[in-house]
Amino acid sequence: MDFVQEMKAKAKNLQKNLVLPEGTEPRTVKGAKLIADEKLAASVFLLGKKSEIEKVAAQEGVNLDGLTIVDPSSSPLIDKYANAYYELRKHKGMTPEQAKTDIVAPLRWAAMMVHLGDADGMVAGVESTTADVLRAGLAIIGTIPGCKTASSCFVMQTPDTSWGMDGSLIFSDCAVVPDPSAEQLAEIAMSAAQSCREFLNVEPAVALLSFSTKGSGGDHPNVKKVQEALAMVKAKDPSLLVDGELQADTALVPSVTEKKAPGSPIQGKVNTLVFPDLGSGNIGYKLVQRLGKAEAFGPFLQGFAKPISDLSRGASVEDIVVTSAVTLARAK
Repeated sequence: MDFVQEMKAKAKNLQKNLVLPEGTEPRTVKGAKLIADEKLAASVFLLGKKSEIEKVAAQEGVNLDGLTIVDPSSSPLIDKYANAYYELRKHKGMTPEQAKTDIVAPLRWAAMMVHLGDADGMVAGVESTTADVLRAGLAIIGTIPGCKTASSCFVMQTPDTSWGMDGSLIFSDCAVVPDPSAEQLAEIAMSAAQSCREFLNVEPAVALLSFSTKGSGGDHPNVKKVQEALAMVKAKDPSLLVDGELQADTALVPSVTEKKAPGSPIQGKVNTLVFPDLGSGNIGYKLVQRLGKAEAFGPFLQGFAKPISDLSRGASVEDIVVTSAVTLARAK
């Protein structure tokens, strides 16, 4: 079973509730219908004015049976959601009046549905920027306890099954944090480890990558950062199988590991690669995707207290369905 089939099977089994805040966007409407028809969710909520969603559905030839339309501006839950939003943001100067105005924005409303348990996962991004999706998620859903950093990962599925877990690896962070501090890098590594458990169904073996292996790059700040991150990860989770700083070949090729990092606990086991910055992560996953003919699934957001996913504004209908299946599969 490949990654997509496995995520869809998990979603079907869990039968959780999904909210799609961009309910008047044609691809979202088509994707929502497919999600409902494939029974990937118990309920699929589309946010927006009913008349506008119905107009889009008619234009696209989509039957809305099986979908639930929610118009935040006329919802009977508006006072409840506004009060909850006020409580979350009053330390930032939010007033009750402003909360009632702000909460009807689709991304905020969807995030509040997830926060309060009225939905189990949220998928957006075909009309919204990544920054907007992250902002709503961080303000309302928040990050997991002990983690302040929201980040992302890709599931890379390579045709060579000798890599990672039957050819699949986690690459992180490739889409969110441009230049993480040592603390942020440590949190990215721990989030990536959890993504490995969720997506690959295996205990993580994490490599913190660098242009340096075990001090070969001297005392360059970028080397020190990865070394400090490794120490933080080990302090937070001594049981996690992790090593760094390692060059990519040292991390992945056991014979090179033996020469450059003898005794490494992850030798021959690596399934999770953590990049030192967004530049290397983004370039790395695209090189593997194009030159290595790997499939790249993601980016999937990680570090949030509840499942939330960001889509590219160029996402296809199938991208929406797959990302929604992954999001639902992560819902506890």
